[in-house]
Amino acid sequence: MKKIGIIGGGQLGLMLMEAAVPFNIKCNILDTEDCSAGYLAHKHIISNLYDKKAIKKLAKHSDILTYEIEHFDTETVLELTKKDKITCIPCPEILHIIQDKYKQKCFFEEHQIPTAPFVSVNSPKEWKKAAEQLNTDTFVAKLHKGGYDGKGVLICDKNSLTQTFDAPCIIEKFIPCKHEIAIIVARDKQGKIAVYPAIEMVFDEEANLLKYLLCPARVSEKLAQQAQNIAIQVVEALNGIGIFAIEMFVTQEDTVLVNEIAPRPHNSGHHTIEACYTSQYEQLIRILLDLPLGSTELIKPAVMLNLLGEKEYQGIPMYVGLEQALQIQGVYVHLYNKKETRPMRKMGHVTILGNTLEEAMKKAEQIQIKVIS
Repeated sequence: MKKIGIIGGGQLGLMLMEAAVPFNIKCNILDTEDCSAGYLAHKHIISNLYDKKAIKKLAKHSDILTYEIEHFDTETVLELTKKDKITCIPCPEILHIIQDKYKQKCFFEEHQIPTAPFVSVNSPKEWKKAAEQLNTDTFVAKLHKGGYDGKGVLICDKNSLTQTFDAPCIIEKFIPCKHEIAIIVARDKQGKIAVYPAIEMVFDEEANLLKYLLCPARVSEKLAQQAQNIAIQVVEALNGIGIFAIEMFVTQEDTVLVNEIAPRPHNSGHHTIEACYTSQYEQLIRILLDLPLGSTELIKPAVMLNLLGEKEYQGIPMYVGLEQALQIQGVYVHLYNKKETRPMRKMGHVTILGNTLEEAMKKAEQIQIKVIS
């Protein structure tokens, strides 16, 4: 029986482990003691994600490695894949591109993948000049490294810079858009590809976190196909194996621009657990085990709501409104086993299915779960 080693034990690792259970597969994890997935792990190696010895220990006890977060010691994993012939999916070389947003944008340019114009800068003194170079007043500043879940990203006006990052950044032209969408692509070791239906994402503007998603996205069939083709182009250019979420902007002119790549299961794919024949998590398990790719067809239209910690609360979580939500047909609640709620922390999600997207959206309006302490 194969054992899968997962670097990171957050909610993505938790749902990946849940998908492994029907296959009688045991999963080991590396993360802190209080992580979400700890109670399901066959072996839980307690340490931080940059501990070389801990990563090597995880590899020793596992047949294959994967990860649920981009921020860990990739050099050690790269060494393990080259010297010890340990398999890691996706391969750590991909993370050298993904972890640095400047390298990621250069990758897009090199492979003729449409993306917003950008300039790299080293200090805030260069921000205004970069915006002028891009011929824009409004721009997005993104840290080269370390940003995630809305952290490390600022939307700025060159004439009134109230916040900055004192570190290397990319300055990206702000593109007004109709929609933000995601395409999830699965690619196996034989190069076979399965693509999930386009997902429309709506963000909390203050926290820059995904608030809810709709699937299928409210875009034309032609545009959805265009987005899928670009997403496949991205994954093939990476020669990627695994699950990849390609986040995109749909401009006012109905063109598609790639924003970022996530080489792992993604928040925009949580709905696939109930809404698709094969969830993004099961799909990754299939790829890790060399099993055939599953159907990505949508069974029913879906809405997914993130359950975020209420702003004024920090402490042991309480879920107010849970019982009322569970009385609605087609509602599925996932809680992430987090011991403490904090403002805007992801504590769980709710997927709502309907016979139509409009029906699912109406049901979603009735759900008022609040995470307090």
